[in-house]
Amino acid sequence: MPRPPDDLDLESCELESSHLLTCRGRSLSVRVLRISGDESGHAIVFGTEIPQDCLVRIHSRCLYGEVLGSDDCDCGAELDRSLELIRAAGTGVLIYLDQEGRGAGLIAKARGYRYSQHTGADTFASYEALGYPTDARSFARAADTLRQLGLTSVRLLTNNPDKVRALTDAGLRVTVVPLHCAPRTERARRYLEAKRLRGHTLPVRHRRHWLRDPAPRGDHAQRDSVAVALALAAGGVAVVLGRRHLQRT
Repeated sequence: MPRPPDDLDLESCELESSHLLTCRGRSLSVRVLRISGDESGHAIVFGTEIPQDCLVRIHSRCLYGEVLGSDDCDCGAELDRSLELIRAAGTGVLIYLDQEGRGAGLIAKARGYRYSQHTGADTFASYEALGYPTDARSFARAADTLRQLGLTSVRLLTNNPDKVRALTDAGLRVTVVPLHCAPRTERARRYLEAKRLRGHTLPVRHRRHWLRDPAPRGDHAQRDSVAVALALAAGGVAVVLGRRHLQRT
């Protein structure tokens, strides 16, 4: 069977891929859209309708955190938290991009890990030493996809200012919902600190005493973490960058 063209009509593609997904006892309608080009990947639309200000996660693929279960990065934990929030809300969008290793690829990522473990450098410095860009990703196509879905205002689940900037540059109004996942290992703590020093909105409290037991979380812990994240999403202080002001509730 010939492969459908990459420039499928958005509406027909949504209809053809619409189906029910059951996860943790709850069923939601989902649609899958392909994102082609240099920032290839897919958009997963949860719910029959996506309202303005829905939750959105732009996520770069991480085999180590999502498949191998690595405790040394926060990628898997951030994806899990984002999906928990989207499922709890009943609607939202996950944009999953094929940007392994911050866009440098899996081999570069593995080489960066090896260099870091041998020298003590963080993964950003390791990439530079190995001749890779510290972050080769772009999120412009992700922003375009959200606009094609009819969105003009989103609540973005992220700590990364580059993702926020890409959406605001595209004319989207962005409310940032931070994702703060406690590091499970000393390597993870150092990685989060390196990201914080490069502008990610992470708490300074990622110190040695704040390492979490790496044992799998139970159902109660999962519900507690979702409740905390939902509280962050709905209340407290939300940074709205589209208009450059703070909202207090």
